[in-house]
Amino acid sequence: MKNVIALIAGMFFGGGLIISGMTNTAKVQGWLDVFGAWDPTLAFVMGGAMIPMALAWAYSRGRTPLTGGSFPARPDPKLGRNLVVGSIMFGMGWGLAGLCPGPAIASLGFGGASLWIFIAAMLVGMLAAPKVRNAMDRVVPAE
Repeated sequence: MKNVIALIAGMFFGGGLIISGMTNTAKVQGWLDVFGAWDPTLAFVMGGAMIPMALAWAYSRGRTPLTGGSFPARPDPKLGRNLVVGSIMFGMGWGLAGLCPGPAIASLGFGGASLWIFIAAMLVGMLAAPKVRNAMDRVVPAE
């Protein structure tokens, strides 16, 4: 049952990414081009994602999921090196490629060769991230 719910949620999420234009690299890069031909329409997509998430956090407090287990704890709001470095790297990749992992996966069925290059680079980055974090910790230990 848990996998069926995950499949349905993933289909809704992927469909929402496609309908909202998050899989259109030109639209995403237009959103990020605040000093050029800025396209503010993705602000509604992001706001439309934050509001239901805030409601979900509030609703899930003190409850358990229907499929068992527990809801994840709220993330620590503390800014740390890992969050800052990760955010910078994510933003650079998002700006250069016009895709982030969710929309890239949603685009697998209709993307071209550049999408597959992005997916390969994303996988390499995911595999390299723990090694980079360990190297950073050896140079300057995390707080």
